[in-house]
Amino acid sequence: MTAMPATTPQTSTLLHAPVIDWFSVHARDLPWRRPEAGPWGVMVSEFMLQQTPVSRVLPVYEQWLARWPRPADLAAEPPGEAVRAWGRLGYPRRALRLHAAASAIAERHGGEVPSDHAKLLALPGVGEYTAAAVASFAYGQRHAVLDTNVRRVFARAVTGTQYPPNATTAAERRLARALLPEEEPVAARWAAATMELGALVCTARTPSCDSCPIAAECAWLAAGSPAHDGPPRRGQTYAGTDRQVRGKLLAVLREAIVPVPQAALDAVWHEPVQRARALDGLVADGLVEPLADGRYRLPLT
Repeated sequence: MTAMPATTPQTSTLLHAPVIDWFSVHARDLPWRRPEAGPWGVMVSEFMLQQTPVSRVLPVYEQWLARWPRPADLAAEPPGEAVRAWGRLGYPRRALRLHAAASAIAERHGGEVPSDHAKLLALPGVGEYTAAAVASFAYGQRHAVLDTNVRRVFARAVTGTQYPPNATTAAERRLARALLPEEEPVAARWAAATMELGALVCTARTPSCDSCPIAAECAWLAAGSPAHDGPPRRGQTYAGTDRQVRGKLLAVLREAIVPVPQAALDAVWHEPVQRARALDGLVADGLVEPLADGRYRLPLT
């Protein structure tokens, strides 16, 4: 793989102002960006937006915050209620992780989302990206926030490649830190702006280079927009997978007020071996609780 190019203060400055100015004009009005969202609203959005588009997150996010406006409100409910409210956002283990984080916030931090990056990182379910995002977006701190959109912007604008590596590399982290503005509020704005640029303009399949505020500085455009020549990019399949079966099984349990019998779960998928494997996986992940009488429910503890 081609090494990340060295960046200079001048290179960074050429990128900062155009991207931040563009963001000031074109940023979407999203509820988690409003002051009233607070740190908890930012944290909820970051959990929900992982691998899920904004359009699907918005209605669930609004319902979630209306029901659980503070971490303690969520922590007071069984984890199964978080799974139920997660609906069809996908990757429902995120709901359990968010519930666990809320419980830890209530127990360790007086019900307030901590501002300290290390304390955020110590919360269950909070990894490197989420800790940096919450510290940056909720508290205006200076952190490198590397999601897929930001990584793609940096890959094209600075590295000159169409796509970033499949997994975040140490070189990408060094580049992101090198590109951070020195002032904390500007750095936080830069983090949000680069993310929005990747989501709206520097998209994966059809980037709108004519609308890009840093097209003149983009190494990928300057090189003639070369096609991706690295490892094949991972595609996401769903139909016929265990993920689809898991989703169908969880849908039955989410809609049920009382525990459901095995027969109700058997009816959702024709292939018994795959169905059993998916159900076993849900139990192992803590998303489904089997009862002694052969029925199943969402977890209470």
